[in-house]
Parts: sequence; structure tokens; C-alpha cells
Amino acid sequence: MKRAAESNMADTASKRETDRDEADESAHKVKRTEADGENGPGHDGEESENILSGFKTSSVLSDSAREKNIFIHGKLADQEAVVILEKTPIREETLAEIFSGSRLKLDLRNDIYSTYRLQAPPHLNEIKTTVVCPATEKHIKKYKRQENFLVEETGTDYRSITLPYIQKQSFSVQWVHNILEKKAEAERVVYEDPDPEVGFVLLPDFKWDQKQVHDLYLIAIVHQRNIRSLRDLTSDHIPLLQNIFQKGKEAILQRYELPASKLRVYLHYQPSYYHLHVHFTTLGYDAPGCGVERAHLLADVIQNLQSDPQYYEKRTLYFPLRADDGLLGKFKEAGRL
Repeated sequence: MKRAAESNMADTASKRETDRDEADESAHKVKRTEADGENGPGHDGEESENILSGFKTSSVLSDSAREKNIFIHGKLADQEAVVILEKTPIREETLAEIFSGSRLKLDLRNDIYSTYRLQAPPHLNEIKTTVVCPATEKHIKKYKRQENFLVEETGTDYRSITLPYIQKQSFSVQWVHNILEKKAEAERVVYEDPDPEVGFVLLPDFKWDQKQVHDLYLIAIVHQRNIRSLRDLTSDHIPLLQNIFQKGKEAILQRYELPASKLRVYLHYQPSYYHLHVHFTTLGYDAPGCGVERAHLLADVIQNLQSDPQYYEKRTLYFPLRADDGLLGKFKEAGRL
């Protein structure tokens, strides 16, 4: 039995943001290779050509002992690429096979404690692999370990600093439109309300391998295309938000048998892409970006707008930014940091 002691290994990497961030400026082609074959584009379990055999490593951008992942920068067929390797969770239904079909090598034994290295059967020892190729400088910077800063943004700051920056950058959300128009990922949709005003599409986030529900992670993407973020929401959007809140929970209960009492439903600010979307995760899962400095519970958002129709136009909001984020530079130039 393994000694019940916590590892003293530091968690050196910032939490992963939604894998969809890899689609930033999606004029760039993004390849996702899943070692488990679960999330492939309609080819579950089909073995793929090993495109990584020619991958040449340049550097390790970041890694995390706690999250058991590593982000690697290199070249694939002479193109810049980022490869993300992530150990998949151990599932309860595989335990019997792990115990009976694995090889053990003893590391140490002391009184009632024994520590082993266990070699599980290959199909139970998979590594989820995500490939971004060609990767832009933004992708490389995004996954590189960096210092974070907490920004204080007033309503005036948003209009004078943040909004002009967003508009100037012209962040592409074409990949989102492809989902809404069923040009991509149509087979992954869990639920859709097609109403143009209050409708949305609900589908799994790429971080979730869909093999167990304890780390469930779904995204609701609204059909309306003129809502960038929390800052754009007014009381006019309450029916939309209530519809997402209610029907999203109902769809998850029907599909995954998870009640609303076990769900965390929230929005990010700043979001990772500027098309309104809502996150649904299990309450017990420490999802990336679910901390108080970035996540806003949807129930609170609805109540705030019911109390004040312009709540998020005026409210001072706080959010973290990485050291290399261009928006952080704009706040520094304006003397706000």
C-alpha cells in the first residue's frame, strides 16, 4: 500500500485554460491528436499515423507534476508546433484489469508500507496528446510558464483600454462560427437550442476525455454573435442566460445523470475568446480558471443584472493577466498598474 503522504513537488505550471484556446486566430490550422481516440473527428478508436515520429523538441514550455502534463515546443515537418502530453485519469471500471494485468516492481518496504512502480497494460496507460501545428508565437507564449498579475478594470477602463485593444487585435472566432453552423464538431454536440435569440450549443470541452463524469467539462456557446463577454451583458440578456442555465442543467442530467447540485456553472472574465460562452463543470473538479479571480457564477450574473440592468457596464472587475499579455501592457501604459 502506498504511503499516505502528500508529494512535496511544487506545481510549477499555471492551470491549463480551455483547449479551445488553441484555436485563437483560427486561420491557423490546429491538429488535435488524441491518444485515446475518443475525441477524434468522427473516428473513435481508429489508430492514426504517428505524426510525432518526426517531431523535433526545442524546449519544454511548462510542466505540472500535480496535473501530470507537459507542454513542449518544437518542429513538425519544418513547422513550429506545440505538443501537449497529459496522463489520462484512472477510471473505476478499469481497476480490476489494472490489479490483475499489471507488473509490479518493489521500490521500498517499511513496516506496513510498501511502494511499487506499477506497469499497467498498454491500453490502460495512455497519454492524451494534443498537437498545435502550425503554432504561432502566441501559442508558444501562452503555454510558457510566466508570472501573473491581477488587473483592476473599471467600466471606464474597459471602454478606454480593453475594448479598443480587443477591437484592434481582431481576434478570430471563426472556429466558433463553424461549430454554430455545424461545419465542424457537429458529432460532439450534446444539446442545442436553435433559437437565434436565446439558443445555444452545448458540447464537451477538449480538456475532458468523456470517459468519466468526475471531471466533466462542457461549454455552452450562444447563437448570438454580438456578445463578446460579461461586459456586454445587460438585463436584455437575462432570458438568454436563464435559458442556458436551465436547459444546460437539464441536458447534463439527462445525458450524464448529474444533478444541478453537483455542477459549477460560470463565465470567465477575461474570456479566452470573445464570443459569449458558459462553462459547466462538476463541483468537485478543480477546473482551470474556476478561481474567484476569473470565474463568475452564472446564477450571480443573472441576479446582478436583475438588480441593475447595467451592472456589468459599470462594475469594477478583477482578472489575472500573464506577463506577456498585450492587454497588460496597455494597462501599464495607461498608468493603471
